[in-house]
Amino acid sequence: MILTLILSAFTTVFIAELGDKTQIATLTMSGSSNKPIAVFVGSASALVLASLLGAIAGGSISNIIPEVYLKGIAATGFSYIGLSLIIGVMRNSTQNE
Repeated sequence: MILTLILSAFTTVFIAELGDKTQIATLTMSGSSNKPIAVFVGSASALVLASLLGAIAGGSISNIIPEVYLKGIAATGFSYIGLSLIIGVMRNSTQNE
């Protein structure tokens, strides 16, 4: 059961992180610094810490707030971020014309 949860979490995070801005930033820093091991250690440590904070916060918050509300909050937050990015791109494209 624990192995299944570990594999599920690994697969989900691995696929979600492929090609995201963090990976692109890591690729860029590695190429410009000529120290790929140091960049790997720094970016891997950051991902592990962010995941740890998320797991701790998620476990604690889910004891207080029902899951359906947490999903609603997450959906609202992601929608806000997405709309903000779209509006920013639209503003920049109209200013550049």
